[in-house]
Formats: sequence, structure tokens, C-alpha cells
Amino acid sequence: MGLVTGLLTLPLAPVRGVVWIAEQVHQVALQEVADPARLRSRLDEIEQAREAGEIDEQEAARLEEELIGRLLDVRPPPVAGRSEGADGEA
Repeated sequence: MGLVTGLLTLPLAPVRGVVWIAEQVHQVALQEVADPARLRSRLDEIEQAREAGEIDEQEAARLEEELIGRLLDVRPPPVAGRSEGADGEA
């Protein structure tokens, strides 16, 4: 049955390839958007633009708030009261 199914779904192989490529592109895009180093770099750029007068305080604050929110979304939340071996592992 595996051979028959393989032959019947063979015309869908190009579609599967395109879907796989799209998934890979999506993963890379998510990694770039959520990279803490990139977000910190962008915060520095906003600060420099503010100091140079290229953007006003309100716009800078809005951009910084958005970036900090994304930065906090990337980091896992701390687990209170947990230390290594606390779950009974020896």
C-alpha cells in the first residue's frame, strides 16, 4: 500500500517542496525578528536617532516600547524557587 500511495501522491511532490521551503524561510524570519542582539542593536539605533533629532521623544518611546516587548517575549520567564535538581533528579 505504501508504494501505491507513493505513486498516487507523486504529483504533489513539488507542492511539498514549496511548502518545505516556505517553512524554512518562516523559521529564519522568526529567528531574525526575535534575535535579542538585533533587538538591542535596534534600541541603540533609536537612541542615536533621538539624540540626533531625527525622531521625536514620542516616536522613540513608541519604538522602544515595541522592541522591549518583543525582547521580553523572546526570553523565557524565570521560574521562582527552582534550582538545579529541585525536581527530584539526582
